[in-house]
Amino acid sequence: MAEDTNIILRANNPELGKIELATNVLEIIAGIAASQVDGVNRMRGSFSSSVNELFSRKKEHGKGVKLTYQNEELSFDIYVYLNYGVSVPKVALEIQEQVEQQAFFMTGLQVHEVNVHVQGVIPEKTTSSVDPNNPFADEENGEA
Repeated sequence: MAEDTNIILRANNPELGKIELATNVLEIIAGIAASQVDGVNRMRGSFSSSVNELFSRKKEHGKGVKLTYQNEELSFDIYVYLNYGVSVPKVALEIQEQVEQQAFFMTGLQVHEVNVHVQGVIPEKTTSSVDPNNPFADEENGEA
């Protein structure tokens, strides 16, 4: 998470006032952009964010994103889990492109870098062919 300072956007007409953007807004934008890429299973979150999500049933969109804002440059670190069987470089490149595009489109800020950290690969769920009432049965005829 970036420091608690707001980012002041450049306005075309400064007489109207200034526009301040909270850093967690950028984290949410990047989190949503990254999670919508095909091949991303989920974003990495902390234990507390997972518990909050579980009990409040409210999705925390900024999890798995770390923002650094220094010298008017935005740098994102994106932490993801990917689906098994996807091309890691292809998905990572698409995450970089989506985060950069969405951040620029929604705020007008240039992104300096987007670092993608693949934390793991999630295999597809498989259904068990074992009957829980008779775990030692033959798979073909169902008898022990």
